[in-house]
Amino acid sequence: MNDDSTMVALADSLRRLADRLAPGDRLPSSRELVAEHQVSPVTVSRAIARLVAEGVVVTRTGSGTFVASRARRESAIADTAWQTVALADRSVGTDQITAALGPSPEGTILLDGGYLHRSLQPTGLLGSALARAARRIDAWDRAPVAGLEALRAMFARNVGGGVTAEDVLITSGGQGALSMAFRALAAPGSPILMESPTYPVAIEAARAAGLRPVPVPLDDDGIRPDLLADAFAMTGARLLYCQPTFHNPTGTVLAAERRRQVVDIARAAGSFLVEDDFARHLGHGGPVPPPLVWDDRDGTVVYVTSLTKPAAPSLRIGALVARGPVLERLRALRRVDDFFVARPMQEAALEILGSPSWDRHLRTLSAALRERCASAAAAVEIARPDWTLTRIPAGGLHLWIRLAPGEDDLAVVRGARSRGVAVSPGRGNFAAEAPAAYIRVGFAAAADHAELSEGIRRLR
Repeated sequence: MNDDSTMVALADSLRRLADRLAPGDRLPSSRELVAEHQVSPVTVSRAIARLVAEGVVVTRTGSGTFVASRARRESAIADTAWQTVALADRSVGTDQITAALGPSPEGTILLDGGYLHRSLQPTGLLGSALARAARRIDAWDRAPVAGLEALRAMFARNVGGGVTAEDVLITSGGQGALSMAFRALAAPGSPILMESPTYPVAIEAARAAGLRPVPVPLDDDGIRPDLLADAFAMTGARLLYCQPTFHNPTGTVLAAERRRQVVDIARAAGSFLVEDDFARHLGHGGPVPPPLVWDDRDGTVVYVTSLTKPAAPSLRIGALVARGPVLERLRALRRVDDFFVARPMQEAALEILGSPSWDRHLRTLSAALRERCASAAAAVEIARPDWTLTRIPAGGLHLWIRLAPGEDDLAVVRGARSRGVAVSPGRGNFAAEAPAAYIRVGFAAAADHAELSEGIRRLR
């Protein structure tokens, strides 16, 4: 028996003894316990420390160990019911559907992830970049609130148009940027217009900021301008969130003729437009349209981008692009939240973006995602011909699938998990009632083509 299991066994024995004794009764001395249980004094000390932490016993220096009072022991079970009243009705997405399903069992094939599998990540580049960044003499100094100027300039060049380094604020990933933007751009209780369906954690972030999501439907060409104008008129909203390029979950790209129209509608309503361009580097090889912020001169568009999706989950480096007084408000939030983004990560991002290996990685990733997408789409059509693949996306990490009439997305997800494959229920992508049952199937989190094919086979 190893030391830990011996300690646990002794603690269990002493716990049973304490249950038989009255509060205040003295337990055997450490010397007696060593002799009786044939254990070391260290094991006895650790077992008693565990029982003290549980509130089962108390120790008195020079006197020994005693059974704790019942009231003290019961208090070890915390009563947090009061928090329900104190927290009121401010929702932070604690009922998220996928969280309610619990963690996937060991061995589950993951087709529900929103990040690249390790085999698709540029791990060599990431490791060497972080090592070089950490060796810089100023790597651990305080960073500017807005972020390192050289990194802001790189993001500005990647966005293009008239964007300059002065328009960029470095953030802790795209999700942090969204949360910051929602808090900065609208007061609690305000409506926020969102595509329907949309990214579920954006819905949660909006609600956490106290905003009221109002869905605006999509069609094959993206968000519908006619319904968007109606939604602005009906709600008086001053904030629109959209993903015009490789939309999550549908993969839709906002049509060229609509891109300027959507910005103009938001501008006419006196509204900000938060453009989530998370998939800019997740194209499958075809042309990628410029972002909406590219030719925005009035500060209508607040642009969000990130290195996380095309690199690795823990490269938490993103950027906000904004013009006018709103940028100073965003900088103020940065100061209030955490002062600045960790400088070593910013230095590492500089190394990554400045390396020729980054462009090679993006080309390799594009080809890999294209192949995986085509393979997954073909496998789904064979495995479940009664399901409707809404499109074969030209970018992104997911397939959006409409289930057969009468099917329930949660039932399908639970059934899939019981067969060792995880997919995402579609209902969490809707801020209001879903028009039909959908699931989202990812093709980037599986280890390889064989695992991807096997996962989809199990959906049958």
